[in-house]
Amino acid sequence: MNTASSSGSLQTLNDVINRTYHLQMTYNNPNSPWVAGFGRLYLPWASSLDTIDGGYVGRRVAPNTTLGIFAGTTPDPTSWNYDPNRRIGGGFVNFQGGSFESFRYTSTFGVGVSTLGWQADRQFLFTENGLFYKNLVSIYHSLQADRARVPNSNGQNLAGVSRSFLTVRVQPHPRFSLDFNHNYFRDIPTFDTNLISTGLVDQLLFQGLSVGARVDLPKKISLYSSVGRSSQTGDARSSLNRMYGVTLGSIWKTGIRGDVRWSQFNSSFGHGNYSALTLSREFGENFRCEFMAGDQHLISPLSQNSSYRSLGSNIYWFPKSSIYFDAGFTRQQGVIQNYNQWYIGIGYRFDSYTKRRAHAGGK
Repeated sequence: MNTASSSGSLQTLNDVINRTYHLQMTYNNPNSPWVAGFGRLYLPWASSLDTIDGGYVGRRVAPNTTLGIFAGTTPDPTSWNYDPNRRIGGGFVNFQGGSFESFRYTSTFGVGVSTLGWQADRQFLFTENGLFYKNLVSIYHSLQADRARVPNSNGQNLAGVSRSFLTVRVQPHPRFSLDFNHNYFRDIPTFDTNLISTGLVDQLLFQGLSVGARVDLPKKISLYSSVGRSSQTGDARSSLNRMYGVTLGSIWKTGIRGDVRWSQFNSSFGHGNYSALTLSREFGENFRCEFMAGDQHLISPLSQNSSYRSLGSNIYWFPKSSIYFDAGFTRQQGVIQNYNQWYIGIGYRFDSYTKRRAHAGGK
């Protein structure tokens, strides 16, 4: 049950976040060469394609090689090329090997087609590669290439890289890690700008080189930060992007977990800053409550909502193993939309009977 009072026609923040969740069914039998999955999911061998409402089918043609196809719509508003009418499909080949205890690798190559409705939008190539050594070093790179949508100054639509993301993560100590990133977009990202203050699109705020660090201190305190120079074609000079945050695992021995962050960004879609606060508390395994607050300022030709503030709370309760209850409230005040929204959900888990029988020894 969901209701909202609104002064505008835009979707609420809860409505947008709900489309970032995943729900999937997969088939992966070690005694069968076939693999498959459908639902709201990532393509396991190419998560850089973002969330797909659809499915995939693959076949292992060798111990370390998988061939497959995929198709679906793209519902996730955190995607760099999000459009509610987009559909994608294609084929891929993946090679992987190694061991989690030492060195391992994965490499995917594929081709795909994207449509808006039923009209062709673009054909593209994609690759995704990862090298990992234990928990010490990881290198990941994803890339997409296609023809430019807008002709250049010579009136040509030349093929080239449309999206590239590289990250190198080093963890010399369990309490300390460093990551080095390079992010590139040829076209302006089209993710939902209302999600900026949630932290779900932080990766898309930085263009160019950036460096991040995380330090886990005693008493469940963690500090993290990311700083980089954002540069794009046509800029007279680069600009500084930065994000700082702190996580408290238990505030004053109350069991409340807190996280606060602040970010300032200047990117191809606009510039601005945001701050966000999250507090949560768990009471055993049956009850959890959460409080969130955010303040966002954005100057962008892609959005008229230049600033807004939001407050929200959620509770999750499992009174019995078979029944669950959740409820929440959100209030947002912005330039073009103000609303109050609340929801209540009650569910029953049909697998609880089987669990009770197993616990009782099958009687």
